[in-house]
Amino acid sequence: MTGASSGIGLALATEFVQHDYDLVVCAEDAAIHRAADALSVSGAAITPIQVDLRTSDGVESLYSTVIASGRSLDAAALNAGVGLGGPLVENDLTAELDMIDLNVKSTVHLAKRVLVDMVARDEGRVLITSSIGSTMPGSFQAVYEGTKSFLQSFAEAVANELKDTGVVITSLMPGPTDTNLFHRAEMADTRVGQGSKDDPSEVARQAFEALMGGDQKVVAGSLKTKTMEAANKVMPDALKAEQHRKMAEPGGGC
Repeated sequence: MTGASSGIGLALATEFVQHDYDLVVCAEDAAIHRAADALSVSGAAITPIQVDLRTSDGVESLYSTVIASGRSLDAAALNAGVGLGGPLVENDLTAELDMIDLNVKSTVHLAKRVLVDMVARDEGRVLITSSIGSTMPGSFQAVYEGTKSFLQSFAEAVANELKDTGVVITSLMPGPTDTNLFHRAEMADTRVGQGSKDDPSEVARQAFEALMGGDQKVVAGSLKTKTMEAANKVMPDALKAEQHRKMAEPGGGC
């Protein structure tokens, strides 16, 4: 379970422990240890690991912790990610490349490690957190939405590759959710940053049910989010880009 110290990741971890899973939980910040303490109250065995998944060493450390128990990995939730808003030509390049390393590179790296084992056993489940944003050009979130589009395509492609195995790949597509993402992405002054957001616990519940049900993808959250995804299937890309611009343009929420 990556990105498990807060937000959707912590809510997902809570869903898993409520369904009798023991967990290895990971995040880059020290809050992962507090989250592990809270999760362990359930009686589940919780192993926290604080690593930077932007690095290959961080991913390998997490994977080594997972296999060190000697137990088979029944399910993995690849949820770690960060956002960044603002104009592409003004944003810091290092921050954007770091985001690609975390959102994309670490997910592919970890998926590769856990899926090889799962396919060999012909069983296992992997949840990959994409976004409703993967269905539209993300003006003023160009790199972030690009990473989510990659993850959506990646998850659906690998699910097809493994359709004749006992391994399930589910992509989670939440809409705007009440987490720290918009604050960290410097988007507090945007319409989407100031607008209503979905409950991460509800998003996690729907995601867990979809993963256990063998669904290929789930648009999780409120009816508003599900309606947005349905509209994006038929709306021209240029119009979607313009609508996203209105939601994410700096100062647009003032």
